[in-house]
Amino acid sequence: MLTAPRVYFAMANDGLFFKSVGAVHPRTRAPIVAIALQGLLAIFVALRGTYESILNYVVSVDAIFFGLTACCVFVLSKRPRVPGHPFTTIVFIAVCWLIAINTVYQNPQNTLIGVAIMLAGIPVYWFWRWRSSR
Repeated sequence: MLTAPRVYFAMANDGLFFKSVGAVHPRTRAPIVAIALQGLLAIFVALRGTYESILNYVVSVDAIFFGLTACCVFVLSKRPRVPGHPFTTIVFIAVCWLIAINTVYQNPQNTLIGVAIMLAGIPVYWFWRWRSSR
């Protein structure tokens, strides 16, 4: 709920989403249309499933991407200033992947739904990229 509106806002400003989603409140500079959109999507998702199923949609995908983000510490920085690196980074990556694997094992159907939702974004991204290049 807190980060997604900023993603929509940035996508709109990059021409990868509806331009109106990039609108900000004149006084607060908050992306009000993006926040409202995220609220509507959250209401829709909340009405469609149980808390557990919604959580399972997200956990496996989030855990995979959190682990991939931590892998970037090794790729992008020769001397990261992270306490305990590389041990703590490796443990974090392993825990993320174990969470993802456990979620797939415990709830394969909900995990597949979450992965399908994520993969559905690829053709949408391609469409908006194509549209903005015209």
